[in-house]
Amino acid sequence: MSSSAPGATNPMLYDPIPEGQGSTTKRNQFVAALGICMAAVSGGTALAWTSPVLAQLVPANQSDTSGLANESFLLTTDEGSWVGAFLAVGAFLGALPAGYLAEKIGRKYTTMSLAVPYLISWALIIFATGAGMLYAGRLVIGIATGASCVVAPMFISEVAETSIRGALGAFFQLHLTVGILFVYAVGSYTHWVTLSILCAIFPVLLIVAMFIVPESPVYLVKKGRRIDAGVALKWFWGPNADTQSALQTIQSDLDAASGEAKVSDLFTNPTNRAALFISLLLMFFQQFSGINAVIFYTAPIFQSAGSTMDPAVCSIVVGVVQVVMTLASSVLIDKAGRRILLLQSSFIMGACLIVLGVYFKMQNDKVDVSNIGWLPLASVVLFIISFSLGFGPIPWMMMGELCAPDIKGLASALAVMFNWTLVFLVTKSFGTMQELLGSDWTFWFFGGWMMVCTVYVFIKVPETKGKTNAQIQAILGGKK
Repeated sequence: MSSSAPGATNPMLYDPIPEGQGSTTKRNQFVAALGICMAAVSGGTALAWTSPVLAQLVPANQSDTSGLANESFLLTTDEGSWVGAFLAVGAFLGALPAGYLAEKIGRKYTTMSLAVPYLISWALIIFATGAGMLYAGRLVIGIATGASCVVAPMFISEVAETSIRGALGAFFQLHLTVGILFVYAVGSYTHWVTLSILCAIFPVLLIVAMFIVPESPVYLVKKGRRIDAGVALKWFWGPNADTQSALQTIQSDLDAASGEAKVSDLFTNPTNRAALFISLLLMFFQQFSGINAVIFYTAPIFQSAGSTMDPAVCSIVVGVVQVVMTLASSVLIDKAGRRILLLQSSFIMGACLIVLGVYFKMQNDKVDVSNIGWLPLASVVLFIISFSLGFGPIPWMMMGELCAPDIKGLASALAVMFNWTLVFLVTKSFGTMQELLGSDWTFWFFGGWMMVCTVYVFIKVPETKGKTNAQIQAILGGKK
């Protein structure tokens, strides 16, 4: 569509708002982020699904299955571990096609299309008659989850105003934790098939939401559809938004970029390379914080603290803490800034991991720890609070902020593939590390990485709060 085409009835051909004098409303930006994040809730349900389900399908004692006699089929311990691991394999495979599709058919239709693999996977799981169908379902839902991790943060970062980009950026991790909490709360008290049917509601909500939300203005300008981009901006930012200035900013960012990105551009252009490496290292430190190890240990730690709480209730408590603190992060992120939240996160998590290691060392050495049973409990709660405020949401959000528009799809896909590779490695090797190193050294291993992370964030990670994409690119390119 040409911007000089006739059609005075289209309000975007003449914007009555004088340049630089518009005012915006934030409501529709939050509505859009909420709709897009139905993909994140769906991903969260997929992530947490194994926690209550494997307890129903994998006998604690492989030779005694009498307690699970009502199930049509059961899994061995090894099959159970693969049901968990196939999600990470699928997520790795789903990331790159999602980045490509987002550039070809747009953010809106790529996000909407994610509902298809989600629904197919839940159908495979609901009607499963053995491990094979569960493997297939988990692989397909992994593809959808990996794709969600690429497209949703990208879409949100492109529709949010600079002043609330951090808050909306944290929405992805927030809704991931909402999905996790849903499964912990419902899965503990329902049959796994019923849980799976309920989880299939969220992809349906994603389709409905994507019918309402317009396409990303950045994508529309990129495709030469400037009038459509203006209409979309009026929907996202309100009828009194200064769309002329906003469109000019988007165009300038795109003009500064090199057009269609190639993989080599990520490594040959110093600014792109800096954005990619920071994104990759933030993902690395997110997984090497040992978050999965700590959540895995939550129930035994609660018990060692003298708690008689049901392990299912422990999981729900952890889920609630994650949701509440990630919500707090979305409020703080545009006030305190990204760097300070990352620094507190890595430092406090490192300290908590070292304390947990010392506690388990004392326990292994048969030291009486009954009078400090509260210490590991406090460490776990503080660790999860700190993770949820910093390294939970911020790596996903900064992935969308740091990259120039032309490389965003490709760089995001590589960062997500890297993240899921690490998820697979950490979760599969965690049990082996415990056997070889012991619980104490396993926690110290992750604690050591958090100390390295604190130094790295302090030296290398720029503050992106309140900065436009052009300003961020200038900082990454070495210009202050």
